[in-house]
Amino acid sequence: MAKWQFTKGMHDLGNGCYAYLLPDGSWGWSNAGLIVDGDATLMVDTLFDLKLTAEMLETYRASIPAAKSIDVLVNTHADGDHTFGNQLVEGARIIGTQGTVTDFARFDPTVVQNICLNAEQFGSAGVFMRECFRPFDFSRITLTPPTETFSGTLDLMVGSKKVQLIEVGPSHSLGDALIYVPDDKVLYTGDILFTGGTPIAWYGPVNRWIDVCDRVLNMDVETIVAGHGPISTKDDVREMRDYLQHVSDEARPLWEQGMDYLEASYKIDLGKYRDREDAERVVVTVQTLFDDFADAPQRPVRAPIPYFAEMKGFRHHLGRGPVHEAYCKACGIEQGFRAREAK
Repeated sequence: MAKWQFTKGMHDLGNGCYAYLLPDGSWGWSNAGLIVDGDATLMVDTLFDLKLTAEMLETYRASIPAAKSIDVLVNTHADGDHTFGNQLVEGARIIGTQGTVTDFARFDPTVVQNICLNAEQFGSAGVFMRECFRPFDFSRITLTPPTETFSGTLDLMVGSKKVQLIEVGPSHSLGDALIYVPDDKVLYTGDILFTGGTPIAWYGPVNRWIDVCDRVLNMDVETIVAGHGPISTKDDVREMRDYLQHVSDEARPLWEQGMDYLEASYKIDLGKYRDREDAERVVVTVQTLFDDFADAPQRPVRAPIPYFAEMKGFRHHLGRGPVHEAYCKACGIEQGFRAREAK
């Protein structure tokens, strides 16, 4: 039996370290964390909408008196499922890498909300974005980026507890950071780690991401809070690193043959990774790998939204049902979207 159960809500990791998990870890269901010592608090990431973030804050405050006031919020990177609730952490210092600040508006919540409400107007990309993001409400969100940045490493004290912020982007995103609590051997990775699902390389270089995984494997860490999925160990980091290496090894000869990245995605043998959740993300990772292999003096900047049409096609190719299908059937989220549209 696993030491930690993959259940929604707060999990006490011991000695003032906490994780907040959102199963099943697929599109938008992300994790966050809290570090406490005495009256001092540092929160790791917020969630994908205001309702989820408010619920998380209420959960923290119901069990942890110090959480009534959050001193510091650290964003592991800029993706909305880790930042869209920032506005609710009032009065906190918000810290991230410069890459996170630069990347912050890449997914504008008003644009995502409009696409989800009017998906057909945006073609296959819009339909798949609605499928991925329909459990969430992007209304009333004000983008609230970090007001303090760091590069390399930054040591912070949470009470008498040392917390180290470690810049490791660009890899998954432009501005990735790890949050490390050395005395407790706890690491919060953001989307450097997807446990049980398929990672997506929005930026790369992928080889750098693999190197970051190796760096984590060499750290004195026992408990890892992934960006998505259950509370993890180094075995999960090793498995994800091996996935990234496998796709890299499969993609390189196809690039050398001059194949288009989308065609190459269908040619790659995913092997044991074919049945992982969100396997359609390989399309984005292969495009990023092809950019890596080209090694151009100036790396292309690619808009994320068009990829959703290609991922939709690939998911159909794999024979998968709709994203969040079971969840959405249970909660009637389609009706929820229509109700919000009518307001």
